[in-house]
Amino acid sequence: EGMAPPQRILFPPENIRMDWQQSQRAGAGLHNSDNTCYVNAVLQCLSYTPPLANYLLSREHSQSCRLRGFCMMCRMEAHVNKVLHSSGSVIQPWVITNVLTKIGEHFQLGMQEDAHEFLRYTVSAMQRACLSGISDLDISSQSTTVVHQIFGGFLRSRVTCLSCKAVSDSYEAFMDVPLDIKAASSVTAALEDFVRPEHLDGENCFHCSTCDQRAAASKSFTIDRVPRVLTLCLKRFEGFTGRKISKAVGYPEYLDLRPYTSQTSGEPLVYSLYAVLVHSGGSCHGGHYFCYVKASNGLWYEMDDTSVVLQDINKVLRQQAYLLFYVR
Repeated sequence: EGMAPPQRILFPPENIRMDWQQSQRAGAGLHNSDNTCYVNAVLQCLSYTPPLANYLLSREHSQSCRLRGFCMMCRMEAHVNKVLHSSGSVIQPWVITNVLTKIGEHFQLGMQEDAHEFLRYTVSAMQRACLSGISDLDISSQSTTVVHQIFGGFLRSRVTCLSCKAVSDSYEAFMDVPLDIKAASSVTAALEDFVRPEHLDGENCFHCSTCDQRAAASKSFTIDRVPRVLTLCLKRFEGFTGRKISKAVGYPEYLDLRPYTSQTSGEPLVYSLYAVLVHSGGSCHGGHYFCYVKASNGLWYEMDDTSVVLQDINKVLRQQAYLLFYVR
């Protein structure tokens, strides 16, 4: 639409396999070595992300990787292969916990950290690994890595001048969508709030280049290019205090993203829930993280560090979710 096409395609989109290539029960549980429940919960959600797991199980990355030293994609490939081939056992995720400071320099063993922040740093480190050794890439080409093609999308920010009706669009890549839940009792209500136009006037007036004056305007965000995997973060922690918003927020097993896109007319864009990450506790400074994942056999499992227990979808849908993972 308003974005320049990529000058280079780094990974052929037709090679991304959205459906599991084989069916099996859940893989290994993970030892919690010194406050690493946030690491374990995020790793389990990523390990059951079908297009990512399919790619990592193929070992295609390590066969062509030319990175000397730390490579997050090689680390994730080793971890996911070990987890998914060790059903019924418990493993140490050393291949990841040994490089925490390389994923983000403030992450260190023994410290309780935020699971969403760890997810963002991990996906960013995977994206950097896919871009290593390639320079001078335009932003559209950077979005053609296997990682960005799985997790990434683009938001459109549209400002409409209320004086002359001129429209100004800008685009921004995203790997997940943060949702304000203070006023929302469901994910769909929070998404409606996310795309609801905001009125800019007074001190927030917009300088319109068309009518060359400061004018009242309307600003709205929409999802312009939808991701293959949609990650939603329910903003449960208050900015300054870290206090938790512990209210129930409903989320569906199947979500149609169409109403929240730039093109609201058209076929439904249906996403299926495959992982739910939960925080239990009163603030971001403590508590415990665990998750629920849907394995390749179609069954749900509760993953709580070393514990891997079969669960039913009704329990999965009743959690105080922090992160929600949907696959198209």
